[in-house]
Amino acid sequence: MRAVVQRIKSASVRVAGEKIAEIGIGFLVLLGVRDDDGPEDVDYMVRKLGGLRIFYDQDERMRLSLRDVAGAVLLVPQFTLYGDVRKGNRPSFSHAAPPELGRALYEEVMRRLADSGLPVSGGRFRETMEVTLVNDGPVTILLDSKKEF
Repeated sequence: MRAVVQRIKSASVRVAGEKIAEIGIGFLVLLGVRDDDGPEDVDYMVRKLGGLRIFYDQDERMRLSLRDVAGAVLLVPQFTLYGDVRKGNRPSFSHAAPPELGRALYEEVMRRLADSGLPVSGGRFRETMEVTLVNDGPVTILLDSKKEF
């Protein structure tokens, strides 16, 4: 599972011109699900997103989490995070999860974040979305449940 996490001042999602989600301060998370992802990848992502400390404290050090700043999460499904262009210019999505698995794990991440007490809004799976955001920083963090650093 991969996520692009952006610290934001605000963000929203529109589908077919209709605003379906909007948050203030928090994280815009673009979430990609891989074909071999499972419960342990959901655990990793929920734990990391809930604990990520990338907001400034009074000393202007990144020590605060979403909970510390009463932030929210806007979770947007994005299978293109598994687009592979190593062998050409047209992406291959051979390792992106099939739609049924992708939807189930995306929804599980949303549910688990909400169950942990974080306000969560979402995009719409398998829809073309317009995502608008006001970056804060900008601060962008990449998470990958399969990579060891």
